[in-house]
Amino acid sequence: MNKIDYNAKMIELLQGVDPSERVMLHSCCGPCSTRCLEALCRSLRVTVFYFNPNITDEAEYGKRKAEQLRFLRETKCADFLDCAYEPERFFAAAKGLEEEKEGGARCYQCYRLRLEETAKRAKELGYDWFCSTLSVSPHKNSQWLNTLGKELEEKYRVRWLYNDFKKQNGYLRSVELAKQYGLYRQNYCGCIFSDWTGQKTEE
Repeated sequence: MNKIDYNAKMIELLQGVDPSERVMLHSCCGPCSTRCLEALCRSLRVTVFYFNPNITDEAEYGKRKAEQLRFLRETKCADFLDCAYEPERFFAAAKGLEEEKEGGARCYQCYRLRLEETAKRAKELGYDWFCSTLSVSPHKNSQWLNTLGKELEEKYRVRWLYNDFKKQNGYLRSVELAKQYGLYRQNYCGCIFSDWTGQKTEE
């Protein structure tokens, strides 16, 4: 079965969107958000939602959030919505999957946790769309992300903005923008299980 081109779907959707509509963009970090915001802010009103309970170390969590906020202050391209730091929610979602390989079932549950919280907040606050920066990373499964997004769209009645931000050199663009703004770029997702396995991958 051929994979769906989710980047093409996003471009098609954005062509017909009303610029007054709002999208809640889940962001894993400042560097990954750069390219995504560049693509979205021309077409929609964007709020960055920082929900990342998978980042086990609290100091690391705070450092990444600070860099996200700095980028938004410097570019003034989007609003920001914070949330509580709740690593226990990630541990509950990952229970029994601690030994799974990187990119497997544990990561799938992490995607679901973060996307579902984004969809819930978008619904509660009356947003038109929800989306995530996760697909900008070559290490993230965009097919999973978009399948989950569609499922959550049906559950919460908020439109999912299909995406694959890594396409059209999106990942390389995020690296370029992160260098331009001097953003701290971590070398693993933040999950302690990923860290333990020695499979750290640059996000």
